[in-house]
Amino acid sequence: MRLDKYLKVSRIIKRRSVANEVCDAKHVAVNGKTARASYDVKVGDIIEIQMGSSLTRVEVLDVSEYATKENAALMYKMLNR
Repeated sequence: MRLDKYLKVSRIIKRRSVANEVCDAKHVAVNGKTARASYDVKVGDIIEIQMGSSLTRVEVLDVSEYATKENAALMYKMLNR
């Protein structure tokens, strides 16, 4: 699954267009490397999102095309900074 779609489906970022813009602005890194929106997300990847002064780090636990509001939080695990 594309990185921008994963960020939207998992509800880390609310809109796919915003996720795409954040990736284009090079504010997203996967496993320590800057990632493009087309990056193929895999289970075990560590995603870091820098938005303003906040840094969000998550570990990918599940990759699925659709997720309900309740199941979206089960797709990733928040990590310490």
